[in-house]
Amino acid sequence: MNDAAETSTPPAPQGACRNCGTPLLGAHCYACGQPVQGLVRPLGNLFGDIMDSVFNLDMRMFRTIGPLFAKPGFLSREYFAGRQVRYVTPFRLFFFLAVVTFFVAQFTTDGPNFNIGGAADGIPAATTVADVEKRRDAALAELAESKKEMAGTPAAAGIGGIEAGERAVRAEADKRIRQLQDAQAKGMPPPTPDKDSNHGLNFKIDGKTWDAEKNPLDTWLPAFGDRWFNKQLERGNENLQRLQQDPSAFKDAVLSAVPSTLFVLVPIFALMLKLAYLFKRRLYMEHLVIALHSHAFLCLDLLLLLLVLALQGAVAPEAGVLHGLLGWIEKALLVWMPVYLLLMQKRVYGQGWPMTLLKYFVLGTCYSVLLSFAIVASMAIGLVAM
Repeated sequence: MNDAAETSTPPAPQGACRNCGTPLLGAHCYACGQPVQGLVRPLGNLFGDIMDSVFNLDMRMFRTIGPLFAKPGFLSREYFAGRQVRYVTPFRLFFFLAVVTFFVAQFTTDGPNFNIGGAADGIPAATTVADVEKRRDAALAELAESKKEMAGTPAAAGIGGIEAGERAVRAEADKRIRQLQDAQAKGMPPPTPDKDSNHGLNFKIDGKTWDAEKNPLDTWLPAFGDRWFNKQLERGNENLQRLQQDPSAFKDAVLSAVPSTLFVLVPIFALMLKLAYLFKRRLYMEHLVIALHSHAFLCLDLLLLLLVLALQGAVAPEAGVLHGLLGWIEKALLVWMPVYLLLMQKRVYGQGWPMTLLKYFVLGTCYSVLLSFAIVASMAIGLVAM
């Protein structure tokens, strides 16, 4: 009994770790790592700590956002100089801005119009060639107008989907014209539209229309790979038809896939910087910090642009000065993107203007191509994930 009392750990004195008894010097025990404050405390304090752990939403965010937007390269140079704790870490900054930006984009952008005539007054219901052409031209004009409105805005990522819709409209019109001409040649009345008229994928394999079961795509992949690929094509085909009723579903799916795509592009862009500045003898992690800060800026600028566009849409054109001012702010935000990235590259790496401009042009061209493929991939993922 006495032996047990002697070997038991005495109660920790005030100001000591409750786990190991070591005197405390801060918010965590330096011996065992246990935090002074546990989960048993007021809910408001706990929620604040959770937000800080996930997003670092404290005064550092306010000290970080301003320089991130207005001082190209400042945060990266501060980080390399060792002044890090006063700012939000690069990854958390990028993560927070990417999530917020594309969350806001889902509410401030409209989905593209994919109506290619599936309704009763659509192309398949036309009874003459002239009627088909009239409905085709009306659908193409509507899509062209949507594409014109999206050009130069954050919604431009959906232009590829509109162009796919234009091709589908023409294919549907050509199909209906052939049906009407064949019926006329045989002296028969115009055929009724198919109940489940296909408005999805329509490409040929060995001269026959693709079908997941009857005429599947056969690639160099193993059998299970081909089955998976055809399954995704079939799912995408079904979702294309869903776009007739819910165009916004595609937009939401694409915007949900974009942040993940950016997380893949950031380390690739850091590798591109490493190759471009190979003789600078910088560590890859330094280039990664620069890539994170540059992408965080792009997300912030895009977020501001989305908010300006939303405000501009809410203000009537008759508002005159305010509407024009918002238009100028929109243009300034678009111009600031490439200018900022050029100034950031010059200030961080410190090379002369000729080499900086050359590398900026090469990096920009390569990354634009990579980004284009990434956007197409995001659209494909979004189409399958709807």
